[in-house]
Amino acid sequence: MGSAGKAYPHTMTADESKAGELALEPLLTCKLCLCEYSLDKMTTLQECSCIFCTSCLKQYMQLAIQEGCGSPITCPDVVCLNHGTLQEAEIACLVPVDQFQLYKRLKFEREVHLDPQRTWCPAVDCQAVCCIELSDSGQPVPAECQACHLKFCSSCKEAWHPEHLCQDNQTTVVPTEQGSLIGMEIEAPIKQCPVCRIYIERNEGCAQMMCKNCKHTFCWYCLQNLDNDIFLRHYDKGPCRNKLGHSRASVMWNRTQVVGILVGLGIIALVTSPLLLVASPCIICCICKSCRSKKKKHSPPTT
Repeated sequence: MGSAGKAYPHTMTADESKAGELALEPLLTCKLCLCEYSLDKMTTLQECSCIFCTSCLKQYMQLAIQEGCGSPITCPDVVCLNHGTLQEAEIACLVPVDQFQLYKRLKFEREVHLDPQRTWCPAVDCQAVCCIELSDSGQPVPAECQACHLKFCSSCKEAWHPEHLCQDNQTTVVPTEQGSLIGMEIEAPIKQCPVCRIYIERNEGCAQMMCKNCKHTFCWYCLQNLDNDIFLRHYDKGPCRNKLGHSRASVMWNRTQVVGILVGLGIIALVTSPLLLVASPCIICCICKSCRSKKKKHSPPTT
């Protein structure tokens, strides 16, 4: 007669234990791509505690830097309650070294533009940052570049002119001591959005600006609202006349396209409105039939 075998308890190996822990690990949804990932593939922002997948966050940062973002990169969540921004340490960990250096350079250039006590040397072949000692009366003062020793006006960036006032809206070319030329344009490269007051930098292109933050459209020169000016008539008269940045033919072609779109939408509306009136009884009957069939399905059987 055979003896009954003794049952020994099963000991879980390290691999089985690790697999069990991974199976129980919760998945989190990324707000950018709406996919679910494990916690090790997600990144939590330090300032606002919003969480995204690391891959999406990398792409978001790289795109922001490529678009010339020298200001703090905000949280990708447009409805972030804490209005968080990404720290430099977070950016350095998630983007390549060359892009992080580009971000730091753009940030420094923006800080200089916004600092009333610092400015760039107006000489073309000089990239030095000059310090300005502001006067108590707010009048322009002479500034001197420590690198090329050029003396210029702190207000209009022209060669220092103690005997006459700054000339507004004038671009001049002045030779320096080293023989290079200074191209000076008084128009400020950075302005604030008239609605949300965020700083906007304009390098070149059209004078019709749209704020990326609040989507407000305005004129770069006079900051007038252009949200309802689809034909850009603002640049036909007044102080901003012919300052749009496009040729007259280009403006007329844009207006023709807008008129064509409006006429096309009007024709579509005229054609479809009679058809909708004719078909409306049929549509109502179909809706009523579907409602009746649903009521019959859900109604209890009669005894």
